[in-house]
Amino acid sequence: MNTMKASIAILLSASLLVGCTQSKEETAATPKEKKEAAAEPASSNLEGVSAEYRAYALGEIEEFVVSTQSFTDAVIAGDVNKAKAAYAPARMHYERAEPIAEVFGDLDPKIDAREGDVPEAEWGGYHRIEKGLWVENTTKGYEQYAEQLMKDVNLLRAKVETVEVTPQLLVTGAVDLLNEVSTSKVTGEEDRYSHTDLYDFAANVEGAEKIYQLLNPALKEKDEAVSADIEKQFGQVYTLLEKHKKGNGYKAYTELKEEEVKELSQAIDALAEPLSQLGIVMEG
Repeated sequence: MNTMKASIAILLSASLLVGCTQSKEETAATPKEKKEAAAEPASSNLEGVSAEYRAYALGEIEEFVVSTQSFTDAVIAGDVNKAKAAYAPARMHYERAEPIAEVFGDLDPKIDAREGDVPEAEWGGYHRIEKGLWVENTTKGYEQYAEQLMKDVNLLRAKVETVEVTPQLLVTGAVDLLNEVSTSKVTGEEDRYSHTDLYDFAANVEGAEKIYQLLNPALKEKDEAVSADIEKQFGQVYTLLEKHKKGNGYKAYTELKEEEVKELSQAIDALAEPLSQLGIVMEG
């Protein structure tokens, strides 16, 4: 991935330098001086791209904090229906920002672990409460999990300020978001009690698309065909997701027919393939 990072830097640097004329001083500059001068605009541009993604991810985490507060308040108040309604929309913010959220290996399991991912005594977070809501249809006994979840989400918000957003994180993050859908979420195991998996699908795709949008200007200069293919595949995935909309949300995953699940899986794979070439194309 270091090669990818270097390649992106080279590409962005080149795009900024196009059209610039050399002054007499630049012509007379030593190779070392020219190299240092060329690195400056590249660094500035990379910082701009990284800063924009950072702002996006932080915005999603901010929304996650607010939405989790509503969710946990409902759990603590004993309002099962309100808690169920808040569950999936709140988690979408986390799923969009996962490349940053998952950096903290200690907090991600506390917030997002599924049953069996961690020892039973350590299992808490969203999915623990999900089981209570949908399997037991109660919040009773889950108040402590709600309180701890809110603490962990607030801690996540504080910690994300320290994350360094790099081009490597962007490239790998986009691919990882889609791989997570195609390798695990397509099985329905993520939200195995609520069956709200399509919300996670959509959020992961949206998070990957944001990264693509940020890197796309550089990608189009290098390989317009790959850029167009990625855009087309995103469109096809969204078309399929749109078919499964229900009001402002999505159908239960269990309502999908086997062929519809397969169709979604194939569309995600078809998108992941060109998106995975992002670093290779920029290297070429």
